[in-house]
Amino acid sequence: MVKYVYDFSEGDKDMRDLLGGKGANLAEMTKLGLPVPPGFTITTDACREYMKLGGVPEELAPEVTERLAAVEEKMGRKLGDPSNPLLVSVRSGAKFSMPGMMDTVLNIGLNDESVEGLAKVSGNERFAWDSYRRLVQMFGDTVLGIEGALFADALDGMKEDRGVKFDHELTAEDLKELVVQFKEITKEAAGREFPQDPREQLDLGIEAVFLSWNTERAKIYRRRERISDDLGTAVNVQTMVFGNMGEDSGTGVCFTRDPSTGHAGVYGDLLMNAQGEDVVAGIRNTEPLVQLETHDKKSYDELLAIMDKLEKHYRDLCDIEFTIERGKLWMLQTRVGKRTAAAAFRVATQLVDEGLIDMDEALTRVTGNQLTQLMFPQFDAKAHKTLVTRGMAASPGAAVGEIVFNNQEAEVAAAEGRKVILVRRETNPDDLPGMVAAEGVLTARGGKTSHAAVVARGMGKTAVVGAEELEIHENGKFIKVGDMLLEGGETIAIDGSTGEVFLGNVAVTDSAVTTYLADGLEAGRVAAGAGERRADLIESVGRILTHADEKRRLDVRANADTPGDASRAVSFGAQGIGLCRTEHMFLGDRRTLVERVILSEPGSINREESLAKLQELQFADFVDMLRVMDGKEMTVRLIDPPLHEFLPDLTKLEVKVAVAQAKGENVPATELKMLEAVRRMHESNPMLGTRGVRLGILLPGLFAIQIRALVRATLQLKKEGLDPRPEIMVPLVGSVRELRMIRAEAEGLIREEIEAAGVEHDFPIGCMVELPRAAVTAEDLAREADFFSFGTNDLTQTTWGFSRDDVEGTIFPTYIEESVFGVSPFETIDQHGVGRIVEIGAQGGRSTKPDLKLGVCGEHGGDPESVHFFHKTGLNYVSCSPFRVPVARLEAGRAAVMEG
Repeated sequence: MVKYVYDFSEGDKDMRDLLGGKGANLAEMTKLGLPVPPGFTITTDACREYMKLGGVPEELAPEVTERLAAVEEKMGRKLGDPSNPLLVSVRSGAKFSMPGMMDTVLNIGLNDESVEGLAKVSGNERFAWDSYRRLVQMFGDTVLGIEGALFADALDGMKEDRGVKFDHELTAEDLKELVVQFKEITKEAAGREFPQDPREQLDLGIEAVFLSWNTERAKIYRRRERISDDLGTAVNVQTMVFGNMGEDSGTGVCFTRDPSTGHAGVYGDLLMNAQGEDVVAGIRNTEPLVQLETHDKKSYDELLAIMDKLEKHYRDLCDIEFTIERGKLWMLQTRVGKRTAAAAFRVATQLVDEGLIDMDEALTRVTGNQLTQLMFPQFDAKAHKTLVTRGMAASPGAAVGEIVFNNQEAEVAAAEGRKVILVRRETNPDDLPGMVAAEGVLTARGGKTSHAAVVARGMGKTAVVGAEELEIHENGKFIKVGDMLLEGGETIAIDGSTGEVFLGNVAVTDSAVTTYLADGLEAGRVAAGAGERRADLIESVGRILTHADEKRRLDVRANADTPGDASRAVSFGAQGIGLCRTEHMFLGDRRTLVERVILSEPGSINREESLAKLQELQFADFVDMLRVMDGKEMTVRLIDPPLHEFLPDLTKLEVKVAVAQAKGENVPATELKMLEAVRRMHESNPMLGTRGVRLGILLPGLFAIQIRALVRATLQLKKEGLDPRPEIMVPLVGSVRELRMIRAEAEGLIREEIEAAGVEHDFPIGCMVELPRAAVTAEDLAREADFFSFGTNDLTQTTWGFSRDDVEGTIFPTYIEESVFGVSPFETIDQHGVGRIVEIGAQGGRSTKPDLKLGVCGEHGGDPESVHFFHKTGLNYVSCSPFRVPVARLEAGRAAVMEG
């Protein structure tokens, strides 16, 4: 029989698949003997069964009854008892943390009778009615689907009537009246009374958490974080402890290290006489955690000891929620804390230095996406800045954009290509679409553990929170700071590393990490300067990247077509060039030479002169490139795109000629010849037409001039005492006969040039595998190839039947929203489809030549998830754009240490 419910004493931290992250960690803290309020976890199996059945599995209710009875016995109270009620919370808890994306209901068990009992046993009537109004409000919003603003407006109206600013200033009588108003709102908006049966409250609360797995905000978050929709969430039912029982009670969230910077210290947010949602929601501005020492020294010392114990136990930065009820400390949750990219690198090396983890594990604690964030630009320290205000530095980075106040404005602006800053009093989970669309987030309320801060850090978005001087008028579409007024659409800049907000556009510069990666440690230290971007971050990145280089099996090359790109790639750590696109060398002024080749008759003087000039230019290009890449492999792809790309647009040319003829003007013969050639070469689907190896066969002499130029450049540099290492790559091969024809021509040309120069040199000849047929016949191709390079961009197009230029703006948004795939297959390799084709090609090629060199040269070579796949598949190298080389180096090292 399936077991759906586990007591906290029955699990541990390794049961995240079944109990979710929150349930597994509550069980682990219980196991460690920490003060955890008793409770139980309903498994992710139950949620998946709920989604499958469209309702609660019949086996669940009896198990909940049994576990609830055990909690009641342990606490000596019964759920909703009129004289001494047990109250519980119902919280979500998926395998992977999804902060604020799913639902929570607190204070379940309160009704019109038990609220009087709670007031009596607590001796605090105001606390009891405050708890009840919170339940009615949360239950209405979360379970019954009532618009939260209806309750918020009633609460704000009550405070305005009473002339107070904060919730905790309302009296017990005020709260009694508010409960009546909330129940009236419930009846009117939901068409039913607020339920008085505590068990009905519990059952409906559990079902609401199940349903919250598939809310729009949860689905958006999972798509962004690449979390499977099939996992489901666990539900945690836990005895309530109260931080709003008076000034000797409080609640907070803390971190064992600063999640923004990674620095050691006492970090967290505290609210006395409050419940947990007040901290996370940012409704009231918090106190720093260190202030707890002045409020309650005993609880403060106990909390610090528990923080240290948990960090050493989990061997990582921990995020902890706690409540103090009348001087008694309770632990409500812990998890490995979300952190910024800078914090991730710092913490990883700190834990190594403290002996908690080794460098292999440190490598698994950071990601290529985090390194990418650190390479983003920062505000130029020398730029003129007009300070508007300061808040808390919640998630680092530099963001500039127009002020917007809601999701719709942010999403419209993003669709139009405009950069925006989402400005809110405080964010809530419904603001996720706007946060995704915006460059950064600015809030007037909240601390480092507020919704805005936690979600922004998880997404790598710049965020400044708790900027108290801001008066945000969302309906009026303006902000006031003192006498300054800023309207929606005006530009501001926010610095998530300092908490500063500036007026207007502020110039940005390369990050210190990018400077270090390109120019070395000392240059990086100088660029880091003082403050948040100190040299210790540069050193942490350097230590981890160095270890990745020591561990990785994959080589990392770059896609580069110019000496400047090649030089930058080498400075970023590239071990060679995996793709030099020669067609880029034919653009600009050289386009006319290509036109002449196309338009001239085979063997004509015009064609031969044009080919000779192109060869001369290519020779100079290759000399410059090979000189930069001295001692490193440089894979040169022969010209690949359709030749019509070098000719005028057919429609424009036809219109030009037709207009001239209509006017009776004489159309030059050259233009008519050009029109005839363009018509002849026009193709409905040029990406599957006359390109790649087909050009080399159909247009004699074009590949030949490239091969001669490359060979001559190589032999000249070799005579100079350099060590050029070119490789010749034939594109779009689908048949071994195609490759054999080009190889035979190339070998003849190479032999001629070597004999003329009197210098021997080896020139490997290989092919791109970018057609499914090439992959499935790889054992044949390998007989004629010295290496394979998988062109995964075209391989994705030809495997899926997608035209990349067309589908990314039309089909893909719907496909991703409907979970046809979680991410564009052009961004991350489709392992089950395109990846399988790569595996077939790799296995086929090596069945003929066991030592066949295999690489990949699409941009997948710099995508973190794809790099792990290429490592597993046994490729020799990946190649990507120069900027992504450090990311590929890091992920190749991570793939090696995480293998198995």
